[in-house]
Order: sequence, then C-alpha cells, then structure tokens
Amino acid sequence: MTSEKQRPGWPEIAVGLGAYAVLYMVVALILRLTDFAPALAGVVEFAFSALMGIGAFAAAAGLRIRRLAPFGVSPRTKPRWLAAGAGLGVVAYVLSIGVSLLFMTLTGDRQNVQVGYQAAAAGGVFWYAATAVTGFVLTPIGEELIFRGVLANALGRYSAWISVLVSAAVFALAHGLNPVLPVAFVVGILTALLFRRTGSIWPGVFVHGMNNALAITVPVIISFISAP
Repeated sequence: MTSEKQRPGWPEIAVGLGAYAVLYMVVALILRLTDFAPALAGVVEFAFSALMGIGAFAAAAGLRIRRLAPFGVSPRTKPRWLAAGAGLGVVAYVLSIGVSLLFMTLTGDRQNVQVGYQAAAAGGVFWYAATAVTGFVLTPIGEELIFRGVLANALGRYSAWISVLVSAAVFALAHGLNPVLPVAFVVGILTALLFRRTGSIWPGVFVHGMNNALAITVPVIISFISAP
C-alpha cells in the first residue's frame, strides 16, 4: 500500500477534480456545438471520457509527486486480482440492473443515456472495435486514475468508509443525475474496495471495463436477436 508520506492529499484532490470539472465543461460545450453521426458520437464521447480522466490525473500527479507508483499505477498486480476484477465486473453489471430499475421506479427518469454508445457498438465490426478500445479500455483507465488513484487514495488516510463511500459518491455524481448514477456508485464501491485491498488501480480497471462491456454489448445483442 501507499505510505502516508507518498500518498496524494488534498492538493491533488483539488487540482485533479478541478481539472476534471473544467475538462467536463469544455467537452460538454464541444458536444453541444458539434453534430456527430450516431455511431461516431458514441466513440467520441467515450474518447472524451478517457481524456478527461487522464488529463485530470496528469494535473494531479504533476503537482507534487510526479511518480506513478504512489497513485496505484503498478505493473506488479497479481493475475488473480485482475481475474477477481473481471469477475466483479460481471457482479457489478448484474447489480446495476437492479439499482438502475429501482432508480427509475423511484424517480420516473427512464432516459437511456447510453444510447449513443450502443449505437456505436451496433454500427459494425469497426465501430464495435472502436467502442471497445475507447469505452472498455481507455475510459476505465482514465476514470480509475482520477477517482481511485487520486481521490480514493488520498481519502484513504482517514478511513475505509470515507475512502470508499465518498469516492464512489463523487464518481457517481460525475455521471449525472440519471439512471447511470446508481450503477456508477456500485462500480465505485467495488473498485475502491479493490484499490484498498491491492494498492493498485488495475483490478478496478478490469471491474470497470467488464461492466462497461456488458452494459453496452448485451443490449446490442438483444436488439439483434429480437430484430424481425
């Protein structure tokens, strides 16, 4: 685990989340002013999500520490933890169905905010591959870097409850007030717990990537099967 001396702190949280907020607003403006084709839109949105996370992490990591290891970017993660991450990604997907339905029942909000991603994945082999790279690999890496490598890591100096719950809540709110919010909270809980256990972001990347892959791919498969 990261030592207290090397662990990121409030300066990294402030800079990292501040940079993420700025990038979020810039990306929102770009998407509002640009009319992408349906398949391209999903890939572009995933690519921007990845860049926001990576950019925010770079700002936080470059502030004082300037090394990757204290943020959990370690190449020494044991394969069994990566396998556990992939397995928990399946668990996260199953749980997400229930929590998303509960959210929609309680709020009446039934919007499908992933329609662009699903349109991209359904656009053919090329577009599915582009969606997989940007959405199942790069976006999980970027978001785990900032929300677990920086936020959960820095809050770990207080307690497991604060580290896991607060980082998961901030991660969920970053996805907006929509049916994805409770899903992101579940994913945030599982990835933060794995980060505390292993000191590495990579098991969480596997959770995140597997959840994204199932959330985008399963509806596409169902639509193809049910198509006349």
